[in-house]
Amino acid sequence: MNFPPVARLTVAGVLLALTAGGCATATPTTTAAGTGAGAVFDQNLHDKLPQRIQQGGVIRLATDPSYAPMESYAADGQTVIGFEPDLADALGTVLGVRVTLIPADFGTMLQETKKGTFDGVLSSMTDTAPREKLADFIDYFSAGLAIVVQRGNPQGVTDLAGLCGQTVALEKGTVQVDLVHRAQPACGAHPIIVRTYKTNADALLQVRTGRATATLNDYPPAAYLANDVRTRAYYQLASTVQYEPGLFGLAVAKGNTELRDALHNALDEIMKSGLYAELLQRWGLSSGALTASSINAGAVTGN
Repeated sequence: MNFPPVARLTVAGVLLALTAGGCATATPTTTAAGTGAGAVFDQNLHDKLPQRIQQGGVIRLATDPSYAPMESYAADGQTVIGFEPDLADALGTVLGVRVTLIPADFGTMLQETKKGTFDGVLSSMTDTAPREKLADFIDYFSAGLAIVVQRGNPQGVTDLAGLCGQTVALEKGTVQVDLVHRAQPACGAHPIIVRTYKTNADALLQVRTGRATATLNDYPPAAYLANDVRTRAYYQLASTVQYEPGLFGLAVAKGNTELRDALHNALDEIMKSGLYAELLQRWGLSSGALTASSINAGAVTGN
């Protein structure tokens, strides 16, 4: 898989993402500018936004910038780049407001959105039935899970069964944790040793340093790690198998139907304009494209 030059972090940037990701605070970040080109402002959709957002001019979305090429820190350690920041910028252009991405703890993003800390979540979050109890999801991408191991694959892992008896590092609150727990019964007397961490960067560091045999990522970030010139010396895929394909969704709190519907309609406009396909191609993600957006469709898939 080939990725555009802008997606490639410097070595310093990679190390910063791996170390600083675990201590991210709820401070607004800068996103790459000018990525909304091709999106067109829609006054009608702007007028349908909640009144407080129209007046404030900002939609605040939680994210975990440790998941390139979906979202990650650039070499400056502050600018968030990736497909999802570009998508956020395009949504803001259509709606006539600024969409700000705020680094946050993935495991508590939905609860904080429900409390009103954030307006929503844009962080490669899989739309599942349990999560739909806390939020509504505007689905925009499709991907399955892949096993990431240290370059050279010292333990010879090729599938989930190969993780039995091994230490696996995972980001807390993810569907990866759920998948590994469901795989445990097949391990019998040699269960998978699960260690969870605040960010994906923290989990990857465990694999890179040999303290864990593997982690699981959604396939696009996993393939990025295995192929990008800055990270391929450290990571590889255990196989090209994708487990439990599901839908990524932009989450908003239950009951916030004005914001949900405005974002959904704006996403439809971006898809129809061709910008959605352009952004996916820019980041090497075209294989996960959807033909149309949807609301809460992830639970229907059963993943």
